[in-house]
Amino acid sequence: MLNILVLNGSPRKNGNVARTLRREVEKQTGKADADGCQVIWEDIYDLKFDFCKGCMACRSKSDCILPRDDAHKIAEEIKKCDMIFAGTPVYWGNMNGKLKSLFDRLVGILMAESKLGIPLPLHKGKKAVIVTSCTTPFPFNYLCGQSSGAVRALKEILKSSGFKVVKKVNISNTKKSGR
Repeated sequence: MLNILVLNGSPRKNGNVARTLRREVEKQTGKADADGCQVIWEDIYDLKFDFCKGCMACRSKSDCILPRDDAHKIAEEIKKCDMIFAGTPVYWGNMNGKLKSLFDRLVGILMAESKLGIPLPLHKGKKAVIVTSCTTPFPFNYLCGQSSGAVRALKEILKSSGFKVVKKVNISNTKKSGR
């Protein structure tokens, strides 16, 4: 069975990012073998978690030492997933703050460190899909670093963690289109 984790970083549960994530998950689950798929959907804006304190204890303990909250729940879901779908609206050329704060809390379960401080990915062989949505029209969403900045940031996190990014979907010009 294929375990899929969807991280909807949009505050809009039926906005562009959420709808595109649903469509991309449906495409993936349609390709799944006879064993099927389990899909866990997480709306990041519904989660309750504290900000990372930068203590670095997660690097040696492989888990965040802050009191148990929803970031710990997502950590367990990431450990079990085979594929992750991460979606975000573009805020100032990056992913939104709530999704970034979640990934900050997950460092200890996403990657380890060698004795020399070199990142070691903990999720090799897993796949990822990135979805972004931006009001800036194409091609300026790339030329001005809006969509490309958000994709770069998500790609950095996922690739450093061992995920292979197999698809990127970027929706541009959402202000004009009313999407």
